[in-house]
Amino acid sequence: MYRKVIAPSVLAVSLLLVIPASAASSVQGAPGIGDAYYPESGNGGYDVSHYDLRLQYQPKTDLLEGTATLLTTAKQDLSRFNLDFGLKVSEIRVNGAKAKFATSGAHELEVTPAQPLAKGKQATVVVKYAGKPSEFKIDGWSAWQRTPDGGVAAQEPDSAVWWFPSNDHPLDKATFDISVNVPDGTQAISNGVLQSQTSRLGWTRYNWRSNKPQATYLATLAIGKFDITTDKTASGLPILNAYSKDLGDNAGAAKASVERTGEVAEWLESVFGPYPFNALGGYVPNVPSGFALETQTRPFYSPRQFANGANVSVVVHELAHQWYGDSVSVDNWKDIWVNEGFARYAQWLWSEKEGEGTAQELAQWTYDNRPAEDPFWQVKPGDPGAENQFHGAVYDRGAIAIQALRNEVGDEKFFQILKGWPTERAYGNAKVGDFVRYAEKVSNKPLAQLFETWLYTPGKPSFGAPAAKPGARSLAPSKPAAEPKSWKKIQATNTVHEH
Repeated sequence: MYRKVIAPSVLAVSLLLVIPASAASSVQGAPGIGDAYYPESGNGGYDVSHYDLRLQYQPKTDLLEGTATLLTTAKQDLSRFNLDFGLKVSEIRVNGAKAKFATSGAHELEVTPAQPLAKGKQATVVVKYAGKPSEFKIDGWSAWQRTPDGGVAAQEPDSAVWWFPSNDHPLDKATFDISVNVPDGTQAISNGVLQSQTSRLGWTRYNWRSNKPQATYLATLAIGKFDITTDKTASGLPILNAYSKDLGDNAGAAKASVERTGEVAEWLESVFGPYPFNALGGYVPNVPSGFALETQTRPFYSPRQFANGANVSVVVHELAHQWYGDSVSVDNWKDIWVNEGFARYAQWLWSEKEGEGTAQELAQWTYDNRPAEDPFWQVKPGDPGAENQFHGAVYDRGAIAIQALRNEVGDEKFFQILKGWPTERAYGNAKVGDFVRYAEKVSNKPLAQLFETWLYTPGKPSFGAPAAKPGARSLAPSKPAAEPKSWKKIQATNTVHEH
């Protein structure tokens, strides 16, 4: 810039006078947050505390227009930072000033603010954009599903890049305000509580608020024509369920399942402690997919989950995630067991409550139905690999590990662990090792070897019912005499996260 016309000593003094120390030391934020399975997910250098999304969607054309305002704090002096996003951006402002931006990789949006961001300082980032989410693809697929009357954003581990710019990793949770304008006669469903609904000039705006920290993949949006039911739990929590009007033969079974959300959540509170969020519910849009997802406060269910009739077990699974997965989220995607092992075990506990087979019986039946040579036993639930993140072993072997823990520490300490963990780690993140240490602390027993065997050692471990105390009968036979009654219902939910 100054070439050699200015003497070096003069240049040094000049720079000291005009460039703040933070600017001189500022660097580019990393394009990934450091996840071993998904190196490009999330970004380094900053945290987001709140997303304010103001959107408009036209179902006929799939055009989504938006203005996203992100409240951020720099974790280092930043000359540039990345957002994860796929739609076309027209303008970005940082602290009110226009910023330069460029795209790279599959979904990286590189933002260069007019002035570097100083470590520890808050910054407001405003992104204006528009595009057709269903036309944006990563490796040939989209997390945005078009429906006959709208569209749906729900996917794991990524869905945000299809509809809003973010720091897209569970390590950076934030609160959300999501405001959506849609044509009259169409509804917009999202997370949390519906704050208001207003109509003007042929459009209706829905304003949703999720007031507890929420991972970006747990933010959801469903636009279409729904039958909506509302209720409250005994403690006053609002329940809102929504069903596409064109679910066909699956409509009755879907409602017969999801309408038991309040009942299931109240029971889960007795197992996992107080419900951690401000709303309950679920929604069933008319989509061809077959999975379900624990989108925070309002789980997503594909109609195919109910193709064979009502299945409350899938509702138990997704609501269990509100504690194990949503409130306490993975630190790294390899820690997926702290989500899925416990959601599957919740299904076993529901079966136990309903008298359709104890958790021990289900664990033993699951164990006995897999011969030692089955590749199932080669998957390590504690670090399954990205290609096996949603493998059946993470769920079933992972749940047997939890039953093995119960057998080892006894019911009193076991249920103390189940209820205490979501309170200890509320609204945060955790590694598998964090849970192991917590269980050891509560039980006052060494448990590292038990978890090493079940979560990290390939091969079929030994497993059986706990030994009966002298003079007492065993709680369950080592091998169930017959298939537990709930077995097929639970197996029908094995597609729950097959994306």
